Parts: sequence; C-alpha cells; structure tokens
Amino acid sequence: MSNQYLDPNLKVFSLNSNRELASQIAEVIGVELGKCSVSRFSDGEIQINIEESIRGCDVFVIQSTNTPINEHLMELLIMIDALKRASAKTINVVMPYYGYARQDRKARAREPITAKLVANLIETAGATRVITLDLHAPQIQGFFDIPIDHLMGVPILAEYFKNREYGGDIVVVSPDHGGVVRARKLADRLKAPIAIIDKRRPRPNVAEVMNIVGNIEGKICILIDDIIDTAGTITLAASALVESGATEVYACCTHPVLSGPAIERIENSKIKELVVTNSISLPEEKKIDKIKNLSVASLMAEAIIRVHEEQSVSILFD
Repeated sequence: MSNQYLDPNLKVFSLNSNRELASQIAEVIGVELGKCSVSRFSDGEIQINIEESIRGCDVFVIQSTNTPINEHLMELLIMIDALKRASAKTINVVMPYYGYARQDRKARAREPITAKLVANLIETAGATRVITLDLHAPQIQGFFDIPIDHLMGVPILAEYFKNREYGGDIVVVSPDHGGVVRARKLADRLKAPIAIIDKRRPRPNVAEVMNIVGNIEGKICILIDDIIDTAGTITLAASALVESGATEVYACCTHPVLSGPAIERIENSKIKELVVTNSISLPEEKKIDKIKNLSVASLMAEAIIRVHEEQSVSILFD
C-alpha cells in the first residue's frame, strides 16, 4: 500500500452496511481493514467475532444505518459492546448515514423521538465518539453526551457542479422551507441565487407542491436535499420547476435512501441528473444512468486521521 499509515494503534473495522465505502476509507488512510466476522445463529441472532487484538487502540467502526436498518443498528451495538469488552482505548462510530433521524421531535401527540433513542443506545453500548454526515436535523448532535463530529456533504456536491459547463444561469432550489440553509450553502459555493418550493405534506411520504418562491424562469435549476427516500418530493419539485419555465433540472442529495418507487420515479422524471454520495451503498439495480455517485471516503478518512491524531476536525466542516 503506497500511503501506509504507520501507527498500529489506529484500527478501522467495517460491518455489513457499506463495505465498499469502508474499503475506500481504509485505502485512503493507508491501513488494512480490521479482521472481524459477523455471523448469525439459526434463529437470526447476530454474533460478532473480532479476530485481532485491539487492546489500547483507537478503533473506528464504519456502519451506516440504512436498509435493513434494524439489522445494521444491532450489528453496530453488538460490535461496540465487543470492542468495549476487548479493552479498546476509544470506540469511534463512523456513521455516514444516521437512520431514524427523521424522527427527531414530537410532531403530534404520543409520538416517539426515535433519533434520541438511537443516540442513547449507541452511547449506552459504549461508543466514545460519533462521526456522521449531514444529519437530517442538526439538533440531533445535542441528543448525544459524547463528542460528535457532524461533517457536511455540500462541499463534495458543490465541487462536482462547479466543474460542469452549463448553457445558462443557475438557481439552487430547496424543495421545502426546512432545506433553505442547505440550499444557501450550495448557492454560496456556486455563486448562484436560491429559490424555494412551498409545499404542503398531507401525510408521510406524500408531498404536494404548492408554489415557487424566487425567479427560475429560463434558468437551470439544481435541487438539493439531504435524503431522497421515495423521490416523491424531488420529482414533483422538478415537474413544478419545468412547468414554471426552468430550462433544465438537476438534483443532488447526500443520502440516496431510494426506497419503493424511487428509481422508477427518477427515471420518468424531469430530472436530467441526480448526484448522490456513497454514504449509502447502492445495489446494482439502483445504479441507473441518471444517477452520478460521488465518494465521501476522503472526507471520512481525513476526519478519522484528525480524531486519532487529536487535531482539529472543524476545518472539515467548511
């Protein structure tokens, strides 16, 4: 390995959610992935074996909590417990995609705040730090009583769009009021104005577009969101933009959950290209021509090295 990292006290392990990204991160750092196996008892119980000594080491466990989310979450909790009992010096959870983040408050009576419950589980299991990317709600950082490094996907997405040629003026569009701060960050980097789609959502995963705030007529629009799940919001937004006079519509997000009818909707939508990151591993059937996948491996690797070497991580937030 050309850029071998020489400190033997840095260990990087991967569980099952995103081995491809974990391998890329290990390669950027210059370490081999730690040896561990995840197996199942016949009744489905998860068993984890760590197959090397990690006593006194800074251990980084790479695991997104995407589909099947409960499997991946249990794998992570069991791994943290195993590391704690094997005398790891620190247990750092590298979670590019934090599942259950959309349940971050009580929107109506008798609802759970599951994002807080997941934070409690990770902490109670024995994690000493969390490194994550584009939390759906930034206040989730406050659900933890351990350090949390909240990295941003916008710089990676912005870099991609900066290097493209466009045949006209760009407008960055937020698909709802909640995403205005994110849209503003991308717009600042692209030196473009922003527009907002004012929508009403009658029930979960059902979006209804109302009207567009801002001038998008004759412009090239870039929609930005943190998560695209069933792609209802983003494809309806794209249609509304084209109907209001946009010449082309691109879309981007950090976390391509892409569940249910998402791929079919994107294929049949007005979106010219959807730019995503590999915070969630896309199976082959979801790798369509319209989707461009960018890697977050360098960002995650840099965060891991900085945490291990006790350097500032805040430089990466920009």
